[in-house]
Amino acid sequence: MSLVTVNGIRLHYTVSGPAEGETVVLVMGTGAGGRAWHLHQVPALVDTGYRVVTYDNRGIPPTDVCADGFTAQDLVGDLTGLIEHLGLADCKLVGTSMGAYVVQELALQRPGLIRQAVLIATRARMGALGTALTRAEIELMDAGVRLPARYDAVTRAMQNLSPRTLADDGRASDWLDILELTAADGPGLRAQLAASRIPDRRDAYRNITVPCHVIAFADDQVTPPHLGREVADAIPGATYEVVPDCGHYGYLEDPGTVNKSIVEFFRTVHRAPPAPRTIHHDAGGRGR
Repeated sequence: MSLVTVNGIRLHYTVSGPAEGETVVLVMGTGAGGRAWHLHQVPALVDTGYRVVTYDNRGIPPTDVCADGFTAQDLVGDLTGLIEHLGLADCKLVGTSMGAYVVQELALQRPGLIRQAVLIATRARMGALGTALTRAEIELMDAGVRLPARYDAVTRAMQNLSPRTLADDGRASDWLDILELTAADGPGLRAQLAASRIPDRRDAYRNITVPCHVIAFADDQVTPPHLGREVADAIPGATYEVVPDCGHYGYLEDPGTVNKSIVEFFRTVHRAPPAPRTIHHDAGGRGR
């Protein structure tokens, strides 16, 4: 276990892959630790020759919980501190959900630290449903209600997985077992939920100069594809891709398509084109 003090907290991180490889830093979303990346993305990137850094955001032990609360800008500062501490300037970044928002903000504030960025299941503002869901989850925690783990797993499955996955009894059962075992709770999660309430940043993102690729999921109810489209439209030259038959956890539902998209983007030398382009998939998941 590697712990480093950055931005006033102790932050836990892991490094995988060859020391001589280009570095990719993976930034997780609300309520999950960096280990989630190790199921699919870390092996794929390491096999491609990259050195990969994952870490646990504040709020997720063994990184400091910071139960008194924090902001999204604190999360940006943590990522900045980690990159600088490890000497990773000019690295590639991948973020999902709240982690993608952190990457976007870093790209805006410190573009010299980033060569390319992939933004998964992202947004530049809170939609009405997302705002209501976050507020409701915080109110539930503040009321001292602790849901049974199985009920929480069913709820999260319905919120974060695609109808295609849920219609497959075998896959749905496997997911329910996993979600029951990985249920997040406590003051760290509450602080992350509070930090995820963001203002409208579409105008600000027009000043991002880092080459960016947005990946959205067709069945995502938490950050619907149109919110990812707004991010791609705002960032000059950003590319945009919608992966079919996936919900908010699309990087776990269809890791092959997501990993291929990440690697192909990183292998391309990007120069900002005049406008974003959209990549469509056929039923087999191939881009055209």
